Formats: sequence, structure tokens, C-alpha cells
Amino acid sequence: MRIVPHFAPPVSPILTFPYSHDTERREHVIRYLDGSAKLPRLRAKEAALKPAAGKRQDVTERGLRRVLIVAAVMAATLMQTLDSTITNVALPNIQGNLGASQDEGTWVVTAYTISAIVVIPLTPWLQNRFGRRNYFLASIIGFTIASLFCGSSSELVPLIVWRVIQGAFGGGLLATAQSILRDTFPPEQLGVSQGIFAIGAIMGPALGPPLGGVLVDNASWNLVFDINLVPGAFAAIVLFLLLKDPDAAVAGKIDIVGLFLLATGLGTMQYVLTEGEQHYWFADPVIALTSLVMVVAIASFVLWELFGTTAPVVDLRILRNRGVAAGSVLALALGAAVFGSTYTLPQFTQGPLGFTPALSGLLFLFRAVPILLMTPILVRLTGKVDARVFLGLGFITIAIGSAMQALVTTSQAGFWSFGLPLALTGIGSAMLFVPLSIAVLGATTPSEGPKASAFVNLSTQLGGSIAVAGLAAYLDRRQAFHSDILRGAANASNSNVEQFLQSHPLGALAGAVDGQAIVLAYADATFAIAIVCLVSAPLILLMRKQKAPAAVVETAPIQPNALVARRAA
Repeated sequence: MRIVPHFAPPVSPILTFPYSHDTERREHVIRYLDGSAKLPRLRAKEAALKPAAGKRQDVTERGLRRVLIVAAVMAATLMQTLDSTITNVALPNIQGNLGASQDEGTWVVTAYTISAIVVIPLTPWLQNRFGRRNYFLASIIGFTIASLFCGSSSELVPLIVWRVIQGAFGGGLLATAQSILRDTFPPEQLGVSQGIFAIGAIMGPALGPPLGGVLVDNASWNLVFDINLVPGAFAAIVLFLLLKDPDAAVAGKIDIVGLFLLATGLGTMQYVLTEGEQHYWFADPVIALTSLVMVVAIASFVLWELFGTTAPVVDLRILRNRGVAAGSVLALALGAAVFGSTYTLPQFTQGPLGFTPALSGLLFLFRAVPILLMTPILVRLTGKVDARVFLGLGFITIAIGSAMQALVTTSQAGFWSFGLPLALTGIGSAMLFVPLSIAVLGATTPSEGPKASAFVNLSTQLGGSIAVAGLAAYLDRRQAFHSDILRGAANASNSNVEQFLQSHPLGALAGAVDGQAIVLAYADATFAIAIVCLVSAPLILLMRKQKAPAAVVETAPIQPNALVARRAA
């Protein structure tokens, strides 16, 4: 039997496109059948993802689409913020398995930080150059792939190289995610969008240590990188299918000089902050030369961006907005307050107290749970209460929590000793981050939002880096200070020393003195964080009082193509 092939042509466009002339009908049918013409619904879908040049479309979502987009953006946010602290827990294991010294191993963290901090201020330009949707998807995919290569590295140098790449893709994730969440919700729900973002931005660093400790203790260090595969793949697939672009990409002039000066200035700054203490700061010629390069590069960058180019890679003029400028200063203090204790506590608990990485990491749950509980409350109240009130209370609460933590920082401290102090610092962190995000973005237009987000995130990162560098130097000096005092008191005329030496060798006495000096140094460093928070509290006066609730935000008018796209979706 001869099989006759059956061909069912598509529905003729003649039925749906009323043309006045038969010639036009035939031409359209030919173009449609050979693929050169597209159905109107498909054209509307493409218009929703790629807006017309020079026009800003409304990308507000509702229903299931909003839920999926928010879930995907939060997955990407948590993936990046977890990585900022989870690697610190695994660092000793990485050094041991790869045969690296402590100085060499720290480059696993330093390389990522330098790369990320250079990219953060470039984020608005990258969004504008390639389109926010394309840039965010590329960042998620690149970050995920680099994470897998980090986890599969068997030598230190390849691991450091992939950490640089991971940082380059991860640097813009937070600022882009914040802007996407802002635009996904209607203007009157700005507080809700920033509350959701705050959960990912603050919970990630708090959950990193416990998760990293569990993975390191029960599996291997490789998993602290490999776990990024699932959230990365989920976020990339969902956002590829659903995320829209509010603005079309603009292929403008590339500011090569600005890019070079920015990368040089921020890169050398992060290097000096990270490596300065262990190389005795300016006594080391490399640190001194790098510092000089940093100053020249940053000063040149500012002058070039303001007066030397018509297409700046970073729009410094956004700082004319008092809300953005004041928010960046407050974010600097916030980064120092939040990331300072994140640096000192694991070192103290895993060092003098002998906690396992998992037990040390679980301490941060005392901070994470209050953040989760406080965020919805703050979202409801921020529009009704002056944001400066919450910011001031936040700094004071962290100061009280840090002072209490300093008091319990002893050689006899147990797991539960840190519960209340860490809970207070968690509450204070939420009271800082949520109102600050709402206040800064509430003072900007949607087009200015990405620039404001980039500056706030950069300031937070720099605040943390400055705090870690300062605390490392302060710990060394306070340890030497307490060691000299204790050694002077540990002499033969001291009855306690005489009694101790009757049952212990002289070397044990020296070890006890050094151990107590370390404990006292950590207590001093924690108390220093409290002082920094108290000194930072008056900075809230830089912020203006909001004349209207955060819901009142300037938005671009909905373009006609956005209405078509919404109906088609």
C-alpha cells in the first residue's frame, strides 16, 4: 500500500489579517509560511521581553508569574550571599587538602572579593549596555558554572582563577536582584519588595557559616561550591522564561579609561585592606606602592568620570541625590557593624573555645531567626514610622548586643552564652537594612534605582572589608598588649603563679598567658564593634525625613507596547 504523506498547513493568516488587496494577502501568506512573518501574539511576547529603544515599559507582575520570578531572584540572591561567608568556614580544610599555607589559602577569599568589588559599581552600566535581563541571566549562569569548576579544582592556582571568575559574575547579582524586585512589585509595595530582598541579603551571610560547617564536617569542602548548581539552574530557567526588560539595551560608547582606573583603584584598595596587616602595612614596600597606586587611580577615576568623558562608566552624579549619598555612608557603617562580628566570632569559637565548624556555624542561627521574624514587621511599619528612627535603633541595638557579646567572651563561654547577644545583633541588622533599602530607593526614580543599589551595595562591601582589616590589626595589637601585661604579672612573687608551677611546667604557664591574651583581645575587638555602632548612630541625621510614604515613587508611564505584551502574556 502506498503511503500518501499528509500535510496540514497552518491556519491561513488571511482569516485573521484583513487586507484590502489580494496581492497583499498572497505576499503575507508566503512570508508567514516560510517563517519570515510572525503571529501577533509572538510579536507581543517578544515586545514584552525586549522593549523599544528609548522607552521604559511597566514590568510589574502579578499572580503566579510574580511568585516564580521572586522565588528565582531570591534563589540567585541567596546563592551569592551564602558564598560570601560559607567559604570562610571551609578555608582551613581547603588549605589542608590542597597543601597551601595560610597566606596562600586566604587568596581563595581575597581573589573573589577583589573581583566582585570591581564589578559592583559597573552593574548599572552593564545592565544598560546588555539589557538587565540578559546581564542577570549571564551573571547567574556564569556564577554557577564557575562554582562547579571551583568545586572540582584539585590545585590552588586553578581554584583562585575560578574564584576570580566567580566574583566577576557574582559582583552584580545583589544590585540587579534588588532592582528587579523593585520593578516586579507595584510602587505602593516598595516596602514588600525590599523586605523580601533583605531576607536574602542578610540571611545569606548568617546561614553561610552553619551550612558550611555541616558540609565540611560531614562531607567535603567541595560541596560549599557545588551546592550552587541547584539554585543557579532553577533561577536561570525561570528567569529566562518569565523575566522582562524594562529598558532596551543601549550599545553606547565604552569608557575604557574609566574601566581601567576603576578596576585599578578598587582592586588595589581591596588588596591593601586584605593583605596589609600580615605584611606590616607600609613597612612592606609592596603594600606602600600599592597604596600609592590606589590613591592615584581613585582620584584620577573621579576626575575623569566627572570632567573627562561624556559617557561615564559609573554615574557619580547620582550622589547629588541626598538620599543616595546619605544611604551610601550609612551602608558603609552597616557593613562594618554586620560583617565585623561575622569575622571575629568564628575565629574565637573555633580557636580558643575549640568549637567544630558546624557548631560554630550554628551560632549564627541566633542571628538569622530574629532577622526572619523582624523583616515582615519592619516592612509594615517603615511606611508609617520615620526610617531614621529604625536606623538609629538598629545601630543602638547592635551596639548593645556587641557589648553583651564582649562580656561573655571568656575562656569558659559555651554555645548558649552567645544566644541573646547574637539575637540582638540580628534584630539590629534587620532594623538597619530594611528601612535603609526602602529609604534610598524611595528617594529615587526607577531609572535611578540600579545606580543607587550599586552604590549602597558597594558601600556595604567596602564597610565590611574595612572592618575586617581594622579588626585584624586591632586583634594583633591588643593581643600583644595583654600578653605584655599578663607576662609582667606572672612572676615568682605571685602566689597563684607559684601554686600553678607546683603542678605544671613553665611552658604551660607561657601557654596559659598567651591563651588568655587572645581571649581578651577578642573581647576588646567585639567591644570595638559596639563603639563603632554607637558612633555611627548620629549619621542618621544625614537622611532627610520622608515627606510621603515609601509607596509614592516616581514611575515611568506604561507604554502601549507594554499593554499589548501584558494582554498577550
